[in-house]
Amino acid sequence: MIPLLSLQRITAGYGEISILKDVSMELFSGQIYALLGPNGGGKSTTLKVCSGQLLPTKGELIIAGKVMNGSEPNALARAGICTIPEGKGIFPNLTVRENLLMMTSSGVSIEAIEEVTYRRFPQLSSRTNQLAGTLSGGEQQMLAMSRALSTNPAILLLDELSMGLAPLIVGQLYEIVQQIAEEGVAILVVEQFANIVLEIATTAGIMTHGKLIKEGIPSEIQKYLKHAYLG
Repeated sequence: MIPLLSLQRITAGYGEISILKDVSMELFSGQIYALLGPNGGGKSTTLKVCSGQLLPTKGELIIAGKVMNGSEPNALARAGICTIPEGKGIFPNLTVRENLLMMTSSGVSIEAIEEVTYRRFPQLSSRTNQLAGTLSGGEQQMLAMSRALSTNPAILLLDELSMGLAPLIVGQLYEIVQQIAEEGVAILVVEQFANIVLEIATTAGIMTHGKLIKEGIPSEIQKYLKHAYLG
């Protein structure tokens, strides 16, 4: 099976400062890969490389078997990559419906987008005309996920889904993430708070100091977390 996303010996950084050092990983259809580790370890930088926001200085970014080094973010989006950034990614001064309407530029009708959105997140159906910035934090994250999924991505990149949200809401969102993976979407999750994402992940890796120091199934990774975060 060809991985949908592959990083092969990636080195990347900002100016003369290297953040990622010889990082390799693979992500397959239907897989949830939890990328864990302390702040400053290189997790978000990895997502930037995957989405084309940061060009690697060494190594290869491969999407569905095709080397995509140097591709612009819009080219990677057309190749099936979609990112939900830290801090959500909605237009707070637009209504829920207007936020969804923005996604019709991909060629999908607003009716189709709303049907999928309200089926996955029924509580948004009563917020159609409400300004997105006045939604609760959890509802804003639901809207951000709905916008992303309207493009029918093959690969979904999630950056700190739990930020600022109550544990109950985070659990509900990760249940949706698991359902999305069951539909065949490959999902790479960057998350500092590990326990809840390990409950749904199929693979996990620990990143510190720009290196992927451990990779395996969640039950194997769990016992290494304390050392990774504290030592």
